[in-house]
Amino acid sequence: MRVVAFGGGHGLAASLRALRHCAPDLDLNITAVVTVGDDGGSSGRLRADRGALPPGDLRQALAALAADRPATRRSADLFQHRFDSGGAGRDPLAGHAVGNLVLCGLMELLDDPVAALDHAAGMLGAVGRVLPMSCHPVGIEARVRGADPRRPGAVLTVRGQHAVAVTDGRVESVRLTPQGPAACPEALAAVRDADWLIFGPGSWYTSVIPHLLVPDLAAAIVASPARRLVTLNLANEAETLDLSLADHLAALGWYLPELKVDAVVADGKAVGDPEPVHRAAESLGARLVLAPVAVPDGGPQHDPAALGAALVPLLGADR
Repeated sequence: MRVVAFGGGHGLAASLRALRHCAPDLDLNITAVVTVGDDGGSSGRLRADRGALPPGDLRQALAALAADRPATRRSADLFQHRFDSGGAGRDPLAGHAVGNLVLCGLMELLDDPVAALDHAAGMLGAVGRVLPMSCHPVGIEARVRGADPRRPGAVLTVRGQHAVAVTDGRVESVRLTPQGPAACPEALAAVRDADWLIFGPGSWYTSVIPHLLVPDLAAAIVASPARRLVTLNLANEAETLDLSLADHLAALGWYLPELKVDAVVADGKAVGDPEPVHRAAESLGARLVLAPVAVPDGGPQHDPAALGAALVPLLGADR
């Protein structure tokens, strides 16, 4: 069964770990399609200094798919290791994740981001493939109401993924720059051949929706014969502070009106009153599935085993 998961950062990594729990039961072939708009931290520095495809979200996806063998887990830990940013003086390695540097080096060596990611996947014994949504970096811009506390009613343009992700205002719309970037051809092929397309969890405006703003990728998502599943977040982030879970689903339809969804997975405690979310899911053609998918301590993170257990009967169901 061929599954394509869209997103970026910690949300996509949680989805991929859950899918790995499903893999033995469903014989999954997993592909991650990752946003390439990051402009903060180590990724932002490498993007600005080297012109690199921002590697951080790609690295996290690779680490999430690393094989459960001592050597490959150690390699995954190495990829995730971040050089200490403390101490006096300017240290050029400070704050960089080792895997970001490895991916940047592989991309320069091979002059092909897909070949670089495939090679890195081999180093980690990854149980799936990681692809960028575009082979070139993109920018993210948002129209935000209240971004300037001195003018709470004004709508301003906030530029850059990091700035949008931490905005204090209400995001009213988001777009990519340049508009209409080219999609990664291998990502288009994976969507075309998929049995399931999975969206979320993750930062809605900066990790999930950007995939719908790449014209060829959006068209492939709509045209694919695959079924579609959305995993909702457990808590709001700064960029979606005023957005209900029903609004999250409505946003998908707003940015891609042709999108049809088969199932929406949400945690019952995070949902509260399920009726608005149920109606929003129905508007996309989906049924709402409530399941306890949060970590046992009640924190706003998905538990990979619990989410995987919720996904098995959905992904394995006959059409």
